[in-house]
Amino acid sequence: MILSDADLKRRLAAGDLVVEPLDDPELQIQPASIDLRLGTQFVLYRQPLVPFLDSRDAESVERHVERIEVPPGEGFVLQPGAFALGTTHERVRVPADLVARVEGRSSIGRLAVVVHATAGFIDPGFEGQITLELSNLGRCAVKLYPLMRISQIVFHEMKSPAERPYGSARGSKYQGQSGPVASRIGDDR
Repeated sequence: MILSDADLKRRLAAGDLVVEPLDDPELQIQPASIDLRLGTQFVLYRQPLVPFLDSRDAESVERHVERIEVPPGEGFVLQPGAFALGTTHERVRVPADLVARVEGRSSIGRLAVVVHATAGFIDPGFEGQITLELSNLGRCAVKLYPLMRISQIVFHEMKSPAERPYGSARGSKYQGQSGPVASRIGDDR
């Protein structure tokens, strides 16, 4: 079952579901989702200098990334065909009885920008900022601004709480992340 605006407000007030800072609840809480805003940090892969990314070598990924901080009032230009990691401004904490999906807002999609390639699923127990996998599928560059509403998060109630939620007890690689985090697939066991 998807949580409605009334459900979301109730869970946020109870404090077991956290989305913060939620600076404008009247604007950000939609009928069945919460709009999340773009953060100021981005990760780019150094093109065309990257011969390849080795998914078994954790250092291979880190060696080929560039981290960018967008100053207040300025924007980030996502070139046609480009891929960058961004982050949500908000930090999210999902309780053990909920699971979430992050989707792009339709207004962003109509600019040919997608916010996730495959990682739109947020496990029960996750806590941190959400890394966005930004791609420009169009033929024009698109300028994105920190604090613009770029995505929405939808919460689904599970039949029962997770017995082993996402987190440090599971060795979850992205728990507590702050800012965009490059792939840690090389740390897989």
